[in-house]
Amino acid sequence: MKESRMFAKFTTLDIVLMAMLATLNGVMTVYLSLINKTLNSLGGPIATSAIVGLYMIYGLLAYYIIRKPGTAVIAYAFGAVVQSFMGSAYGIASIIAAAVCYMIAAELVFALLRYRRWNAVSLMLVGGAMVPLWFIVAANMFGYMHWGWKVLTIALVVRILSGIVLCGLLTKVLGDALNRTGLLKRFELGRASRA
Repeated sequence: MKESRMFAKFTTLDIVLMAMLATLNGVMTVYLSLINKTLNSLGGPIATSAIVGLYMIYGLLAYYIIRKPGTAVIAYAFGAVVQSFMGSAYGIASIIAAAVCYMIAAELVFALLRYRRWNAVSLMLVGGAMVPLWFIVAANMFGYMHWGWKVLTIALVVRILSGIVLCGLLTKVLGDALNRTGLLKRFELGRASRA
């Protein structure tokens, strides 16, 4: 990616895309909450950990498509606002805390990658890296500590794997599928595929 483009300002299209993905995530989260409760009743915290990656995918997908520093901050902020208006069984504080944790992790990893690596491995790395910080915050916020270290460790590993597969790898699959339709030709992903 050229230096002049790497730090380009966000366009109106970028902002609209992030808002749309955040809105879709807000709707999806309503249904994920129902699935989460079912999984919790069937397999407790380890079963619910299996779908964690889906909660984070919208911000990483926005980053993969737009490829500009700060994308995670805006996308996850939009997501927090939408989810706050839609309501959550876990409360507004948890929505905001999760968004901030995802922002920090995604921005840090993409900065370390110098905004140049957009392959499946890089996206899977970011997807997995977004999990631990939020897990630590959530463990204290929701009292996960009573699970015991064995369950906590297994839940964390399952969540990281979910982040790698259901956030990172799925972002690559969805982003590339959208790009093949031609809808993303005005975004960095579309431009990069034509180069």
